[in-house]
Amino acid sequence: MAVDSNNTLSVQAPKRIRLRIPKDYHEEPVISKLVSDNGLVVNIRAAILGGNAIGDGWFDLELQGTTLQIENGLSYLRSLNLEIWDENQLGNW
Repeated sequence: MAVDSNNTLSVQAPKRIRLRIPKDYHEEPVISKLVSDNGLVVNIRAAILGGNAIGDGWFDLELQGTTLQIENGLSYLRSLNLEIWDENQLGNW
């Protein structure tokens, strides 16, 4: 957790991730909980979701918040055993 000279939490630069949400989770508010439970701002930069919720969903997300908020959000996604890639793993998306 980064603290600035005024002893307040510092905001991390936006973090880009790509997320695969299996069809089993299509009825679950995964992204909504990511936002509401962790205080994040989430920008959906791209998404693919099959019609009638057939198949997996793919989301290209930009997460904005403090370092702690972003880490907590990623921990939440990992707790669901979702596949997550960040910009360091994929190079030029």
